[in-house]
Amino acid sequence: MTEPTLRDIRAALERIKPYAHRTPVLTCSTIDSLADARLYFKCENFQKVGAFKFRGACNAVFSLSESEASRGVATHSSGNHAQALALAARLRGIPAYIVMPENAPSVKRSAVEGYGGIVTLCKPNLASREETLAKVAAATGAEVVHPFNDYRVIAGQGTAALELLEEIPDLDAVIAPVGGGGLLSGTAICATELRPGIQVLAGEPHAADDAFRSIQAGRILPSDDPQTMADGLRTSLGELTFSIIRRLVEHIITVEEEEILQAMRLLWERAKIVVEPSGAVPLAAVLSRSAEVTGKRVGVILSGGNVDLGALPFR
Repeated sequence: MTEPTLRDIRAALERIKPYAHRTPVLTCSTIDSLADARLYFKCENFQKVGAFKFRGACNAVFSLSESEASRGVATHSSGNHAQALALAARLRGIPAYIVMPENAPSVKRSAVEGYGGIVTLCKPNLASREETLAKVAAATGAEVVHPFNDYRVIAGQGTAALELLEEIPDLDAVIAPVGGGGLLSGTAICATELRPGIQVLAGEPHAADDAFRSIQAGRILPSDDPQTMADGLRTSLGELTFSIIRRLVEHIITVEEEEILQAMRLLWERAKIVVEPSGAVPLAAVLSRSAEVTGKRVGVILSGGNVDLGALPFR
């Protein structure tokens, strides 16, 4: 598959419509006054499995031919992509083989298995993940669906921005968090094709600023043991996402842990939106004033709401 276009993202939206939620766009006048801008929050915390990841996984699964699908799908993930792919596969009636590190939280493994995923454990490092996945794929013939470095997944993630711009067509800017870059890539493709001249921005934890550093360096610089509460953004960019982001994203704004926490608290207390730390990063970036959005209409993609209620970061 070649790099997706707006046409591919539109096709993805039609493909996943029967299965994915069309999430709401919410506003909050209190947060608008703090940002000195008009913010429109695309609430992917209300998506199935609690995160935007279901969009990409669903598009990938339902893009497969009958013969490809009959062998199932496979991936390695300890987070939302594992659950998303397992659910999408169950909806299509095919197996999902999920490689998870042996130290993955039991609640996440249980969730994957609850969606019908067939879990294989591996050592908690990337080499073991990839080696185990290769063995599983070879043994089953399953189609590997990467969490973000896959054009089908990128097109699926872009459907969140498409819905947002269909609802609020005159946005001046849109901002998403960046980890592996699937959501940001899909957002950037959709926004720039649908509304030429729109600002595409990204928020990233300073403690996991590999995307920012990679763009500065002109090559992928992997994360080195990132220590951020935004656990969904600890992943490094892939070759496909890096290429799209360096071309279409205007600015990556890095934010401190305290700024993430404050943004998360604002969304909980003032907007009554339950987001995880990763989902609060774009708002933290807007409030940091590092990108000039004063007086503008800004779409803010809240990527997910999977929070461990037994370990909330609020003090």
